[in-house]
Amino acid sequence: MKYGEKYNIHGYKHNGNIYKTWDEAVFLDQTDEYYVFGNNKTKVTKEDGKSWRTREAAVMFFYKKNWFNVIAQLKNNGIYYYCNIASPVIIENKTIKYIDYDLDLRVFPDGTYKILDISEYKDHKKIMNYSNDLDKVLKYELDNLIKKYLNKEYPFNSELIKKYNAKYNNYINN
Repeated sequence: MKYGEKYNIHGYKHNGNIYKTWDEAVFLDQTDEYYVFGNNKTKVTKEDGKSWRTREAAVMFFYKKNWFNVIAQLKNNGIYYYCNIASPVIIENKTIKYIDYDLDLRVFPDGTYKILDISEYKDHKKIMNYSNDLDKVLKYELDNLIKKYLNKEYPFNSELIKKYNAKYNNYINN
């Protein structure tokens, strides 16, 4: 993987169906734990064909072993984090792939956070037959993610996000 390479993102559900795609993510960096990508005003398409463009720049962290990914959204009034409980990422054929497990953590610039889509998770757990072992892993990883946030561990660091966004902007402007 090389700095500046462009990738697509495919989010799947547990049943194997693709549910959402993003048409661009620019590779910025990687560590032993995660890959970092950036995008801005990228096209998002849902499984029903509806599409839109994101409104702001984002720095995305796709984890290699953890069951979550983190999207830092750089809005006018601060950095928001949208965190998906999801399978560890697989990258193949210039496509970032993961299974989304519905539970989300939303972190606001004022420091508050909220767990989202609990009822959707419960519905999909029944419909798609999530195993008890999978359920335990997903709940453990949600707790792990909240602890990372509360302890201000990466990627919950505004300076890190600004650094990666500057790297993304440097790529786009050159």
